[in-house]
Amino acid sequence: MKVILLAGGFGSRLSEYTEVLPKPMVPIGGKPILWHIMRSYAHFGHKDFYVALGYKAEVIKEYFLHYRTLNADFTVDLGTGTVTPHQLDEVDWRVTLVDTGQDSMTGGRVKRIKPYIGNETCLLTYGDGLSDVDLNQLITFHKSHGKMVTVTAVHPGARFGELEMKGEQVTSFQEKPQTGQGWINGGYFVIEPEFFDLIKGDHTILEREPLERAS
Repeated sequence: MKVILLAGGFGSRLSEYTEVLPKPMVPIGGKPILWHIMRSYAHFGHKDFYVALGYKAEVIKEYFLHYRTLNADFTVDLGTGTVTPHQLDEVDWRVTLVDTGQDSMTGGRVKRIKPYIGNETCLLTYGDGLSDVDLNQLITFHKSHGKMVTVTAVHPGARFGELEMKGEQVTSFQEKPQTGQGWINGGYFVIEPEFFDLIKGDHTILEREPLERAS
């Protein structure tokens, strides 16, 4: 399936990084978050990516345009201008980069990708969050219920660690436990082509009217 990656937001909560980088390009282990997300999809055989760009789109474009030289040692022959790469990072992904506007909301970015998707079921996620979702199970579940959209749901983690006390003595410590209360959007979607019709335009927030109408 084709995969839509939302990578156009401002990333204000990581401002120490995102003044110079879009949030999906913040590195983890020497690779951008976006790359790790793509690798997780590729693991399940989904290698055709459509990246919705916005804030600092040029940074993401430059990364993929020069992907081979950025991810390999290479020799440059200054006499002939030829470049010979060594130890290539071999990936067989297809990446389409689409400028979806500087100020578009999440729904607007998805809408602008529609011409590249056609009349196909596709996958969608945010370009700044990685999870261990089993995509095969997600797609199987989506096909089983016949709905327009499937979204992963997770229990939110607590914001703070918990201390158990006996008098003035700490008896146990649990670092940011899962609350088990309620559900939140886990960020991994399967969508049918008719879902695009529920998105009015650039200022539509994906998580509001379109998803509410599809539920």
